[in-house]
Amino acid sequence: MPTALKAALAAGLVVSLCIPTARATTAEPDRSPASALDRYYDQRPAWHGCGAEYPAALRCATIKVPLDYKRPAGPTLRLEISRLRTSVPGKRHGVLLSNPGGPGAGGLGISATDKESGMPKSVRDRYDLVGFDPRGTGASSPLNCGLSSNELTWPRVYRPASFRKDTALARSFAAKCVARDRARLPHLTTRNTARDMDVIRGVLGEKRISYYGLSYGTYLGAVYTQLFPARSDRIVIDSSVDPNRFGRGTYQAMAEGVEPAFRDWTRLVARRDRTYHLGGTPAKVRAAFFRLIARADRTPLKYNGSDPDYADRSVTGADIRDSLRSMFFYDPYQAARDVVSLRKARTARPDPQPSDGPADPFDAGVNALHWAVMCADNSASWPHDPARYRRDALRDGARNPLYGDFTSNITPCAFWPRGAEPATRVNNTVGALVLQNQWDSQTPAASGRSMHRALRGSRLVMVQGGRDHGVYGIPGTPACANNAVNTYLITGRLPSADITCRA
Repeated sequence: MPTALKAALAAGLVVSLCIPTARATTAEPDRSPASALDRYYDQRPAWHGCGAEYPAALRCATIKVPLDYKRPAGPTLRLEISRLRTSVPGKRHGVLLSNPGGPGAGGLGISATDKESGMPKSVRDRYDLVGFDPRGTGASSPLNCGLSSNELTWPRVYRPASFRKDTALARSFAAKCVARDRARLPHLTTRNTARDMDVIRGVLGEKRISYYGLSYGTYLGAVYTQLFPARSDRIVIDSSVDPNRFGRGTYQAMAEGVEPAFRDWTRLVARRDRTYHLGGTPAKVRAAFFRLIARADRTPLKYNGSDPDYADRSVTGADIRDSLRSMFFYDPYQAARDVVSLRKARTARPDPQPSDGPADPFDAGVNALHWAVMCADNSASWPHDPARYRRDALRDGARNPLYGDFTSNITPCAFWPRGAEPATRVNNTVGALVLQNQWDSQTPAASGRSMHRALRGSRLVMVQGGRDHGVYGIPGTPACANNAVNTYLITGRLPSADITCRA
């Protein structure tokens, strides 16, 4: 995912709001024989090659979906889909639709990628693998707000001196999107993407669909099960967003999740004080780290760590916190080496402010759609008073000092138009397999447990000690976890109880 999104494309826990959030819970009604949506479900796609960057066996097609499902005769969107047919038709169970995360990421190539990943042939043989670019991304009527490079970096650290500028950039981001595409913005939501998935199901002639979703794709899959429970087949939910917190709480959960990882890191480093010399107790390691942060916030340091995003730059304490946040999860010993190196770093002049010009088109498109969905899906979770963000950033920076001031700071959602529908409450008994690593930096373990509780027919596979973002087919994932997924996708049988695997 683009650096500008600060690896913030997933996570979740329960957000405290002064105003209760209304949530839509009911399933979509079955279509009547003369449904106005029939013309979408009855499309016959014309399959063609997807382009030189994709395998020849992967075929693509373009279908239409309504912008607003309550007005099916109104404006439409183009939706690009892909399909990799099983090579063993006699073993075919159905289609396996996938989403790689985001929101903002395209998904045409995931069906091809799965063929080359940890998915074994015994699973691939049973499915046509289907991908799609969700509405507003890639080749599916992409959103283009004409953003500048300085408008892409969210979330931003809260600083009193820069808050007014951050507020102006957030307002400018939203204003550009409204000026270019106001009519579409309220309908670029997870609920409508889930409805698009059901159109894909109908277009492919399937009664039910199986699904694999990663990161944000877990929330999309969960919303599909809520809207279309009878059409949900074998559902794999990998590295979950908390469905109860989607919106502003998605980011705040990341700040909450990094604190246990940081405490674990201080324990690991304290046990190796002869190597790192950061302190022989967790409290001493913590104190050494925050002394480094305070020093760099007073006078920037010439970066000499391992994060390529900061190479050859002068860095502040906030930059160091941002750089190491994920590393505390997935590579704690490299984080320790970076802290040791940075303590020896020389002071440096602050980097000049980057020039502001048109953003890279790909990064601009991903960012625009990302915030369109995050803002419109749960409008009630985003305050519209900038002063509220200032107060929350100060509060959460004290509660969660690694990242809390980032994730509660202002974003474009403060100025975004309301979504067309309330947030979706996920609460059903559809069968699903929920996968979660204990030390996932993007979607904390608490989010996986919350998803498991919301999908009351699910089983949870928790990888104790797992540090990646993503479980299934990832190098290093224990066979215990992969085998549970493979068995479920091949046979449709969930484990009889939740499973704990050890990394």
